[in-house]
Amino acid sequence: MSRTLIASSLVIVALFSWDVRSSLAQESRMTRGTITSLATDSVTVKVGSQDLVFGVDPRTVVETRGGATKTRAAKSAGRPGPQLSELLYAGQSVEVTYNTRAGERHASRVRAIAKLSESDGGEHSAGTVTSVSATSLAIQGKNGKASFTQTFAIDPHTKVIGKGLSTMAASKGGRIAITDAVAVGDTVGVWFKTSSDALHASEVHVAKGQPSSSVASK
Repeated sequence: MSRTLIASSLVIVALFSWDVRSSLAQESRMTRGTITSLATDSVTVKVGSQDLVFGVDPRTVVETRGGATKTRAAKSAGRPGPQLSELLYAGQSVEVTYNTRAGERHASRVRAIAKLSESDGGEHSAGTVTSVSATSLAIQGKNGKASFTQTFAIDPHTKVIGKGLSTMAASKGGRIAITDAVAVGDTVGVWFKTSSDALHASEVHVAKGQPSSSVASK
């Protein structure tokens, strides 16, 4: 029996366009934490015991609930867009995709996420899907110049995030197989945890375009 996915009600609004494949190709890194402070051109995020500063600019993608409404309001007021402090706030949990330039971190994407707990987070990998089944996902990627392969277990708690997945699930009665959401050749980012030498995927982000919905396996 195929493992199925159920659409959730989570809707994330992006304010700028973002090419996931291009970002991953530039060896972007990803981390999660809680915002401790905001400035006009940076955001400080507490990751573990560290406060990390990420530079932001007009090309930075910010994904948050209500972002489109705030963008329209800013443009109606004659501004090019909302201020960072209008979209994000101290204490908010976020996922940051970034590159390091001349020793400084620059955020290409900041995504608001559900409040982090001690069980959230884990490690992150990105690559191209080489195989996918109801219970596993394998990818191939690069760490610098070295290539690597990883296989992740898919379980009922795995979430798959990607554009159009909620619509796809709704068209099939609320359920889709994971193989309908992820295909060989897709570029994905995987959050995972290691347990007993096995890698368990907690989230799979599918780069078929700008992520806009999420589904959870069941």
